[in-house]
Amino acid sequence: MFPNLQSLSEEDEYKDSPAPSGRRRSSVVPPSLQFLVDQDSQQASNEPAEWEKSWDQTTENPELCDFLDRVSSRDPTDPDRQVASQVAVAAVAAYCIYKAFNSRQQQQSLKDAVPKSSAAPLTPEQINIIKATVPVLQEYGTKITTAFYKNMLTAHPELNAVFNTANQVNGHQARALAGALFAYASHIDDLGALGPAVELICNKHASLCIQADEYKIVGKYLLEAMKEVLGDACTDEILDAWGAAYWALADIMINREAALYKQSHGWTNWRQFRVAKKVPESDEITSFYLKPVDGKPLPPFRPGQYISVSVQVPELKYPQARQYSLSDTPRSDYYRISVKKETGLDPRAPGAKRHPGYVSNVLHEIIKEGDQIDVSHPYGDFFLPTAEATHPIVLLSAGVGITPMMSILNTITQKKQRKIHFIHGSRTTEARAFRSHVRKLENDIPDMQVTYFLSKPGGSDQLGVDYHHAGRIDLQKLDGPSHLYLDNPATEYYVCGPDTFMTQMEQALKVYGVSDDRIKMELFGTGGIPHN
Repeated sequence: MFPNLQSLSEEDEYKDSPAPSGRRRSSVVPPSLQFLVDQDSQQASNEPAEWEKSWDQTTENPELCDFLDRVSSRDPTDPDRQVASQVAVAAVAAYCIYKAFNSRQQQQSLKDAVPKSSAAPLTPEQINIIKATVPVLQEYGTKITTAFYKNMLTAHPELNAVFNTANQVNGHQARALAGALFAYASHIDDLGALGPAVELICNKHASLCIQADEYKIVGKYLLEAMKEVLGDACTDEILDAWGAAYWALADIMINREAALYKQSHGWTNWRQFRVAKKVPESDEITSFYLKPVDGKPLPPFRPGQYISVSVQVPELKYPQARQYSLSDTPRSDYYRISVKKETGLDPRAPGAKRHPGYVSNVLHEIIKEGDQIDVSHPYGDFFLPTAEATHPIVLLSAGVGITPMMSILNTITQKKQRKIHFIHGSRTTEARAFRSHVRKLENDIPDMQVTYFLSKPGGSDQLGVDYHHAGRIDLQKLDGPSHLYLDNPATEYYVCGPDTFMTQMEQALKVYGVSDDRIKMELFGTGGIPHN
């Protein structure tokens, strides 16, 4: 009945153009399908619903539009005209909604498994070789990755703008890559276990505007570093196997990043923003209100996601990029990030050299209101999927981990339809950001609780007023049913903060019987989310 419907691709891009002259376009879904649209509208974003995008794509199909025109232009006295029109529109709308739901289900599956690679599969012999090198990576992995970064950045200094120089100095980057190689080799015949890690890395790559050609550079210097460190023990067979394994994974990541770029509303590179306002939130965190220089509306993001910010670092003589969580609800006119000024690494930390955070100090000390910086499209796999849910939610954060929680909190409190417990830990009350804002929300939202843990209470801090518990966050000090909503099997837990904090909260929640799928975590630092 619809001549060209089957030719419509799942990959078609949404085209925001007016309908050609003479064609009819309906923005109204038949009542019989409204329940599907209601379900679809439960996504938390300001963008058009997925079914609307598919509808726009479908009604731009010439043969389909001609068919709908013929139906709608039938003799008004024909008793079958109304029925035929409703059937036609209903069928097309159903098809559009099916496309939208199917597309979303495919996107969600990326959380659970690594996408397939189009590269040639590894042979059984190559898989066995990769497995056999696992102990080697465990012993020499960091030496290999250290040599890799040194050689690659010497030959390609332009890549210094992509990689975190501070993490090169303290060795975090090399250790993180070594851990990733070890995990990949250990799961070479079960890549589904790496799905969440691949999704996390691909989102970060997209936020840094990584391009497919850069994978060739990385592959070259990684294999050369293996040969340099391992010497004659790294045979041609081992290099061939690792070359095949590298490109199998690289192909997966290139394809996933291409899909992320395709969803970025055409914004696939750095975009200039003006710092419209700087607002101190605590003695170490300042909010930056960023407006696009081109004045075009900003695309929506999901609360919890981040952007990359790139600035010139005077002492390095090249730019550096960092990821900062968006700390407010999605808006079309500005983005807000809230940045902690990093005064320096603890010199007692293994391998650490004391120096201030390059980008955070440039933002705090050099960048002024009115200055311009480069910003990426929002990305990230830690986010609130919908603002329409009604089950309880617990937000657990420590330190600057409060920033994505503010975006989530500001979004869900607009609805006032779910129980919320905001739990935050800080060293001092002066270091705690958004104090007055959280207090106002607590007063305005009947079902919202706030609990503050304070590591170092000051002489003027009052228990029960400025904080509720001394020390770091300890869930055992809270009541399970009334504070953590443990009696509700649908309660969700969002956790963000330093590595140790993340691990402790995850373990504590699991002791209480909370399943993995209800614990959402965002790690601030190098590498991935800590899991045993």
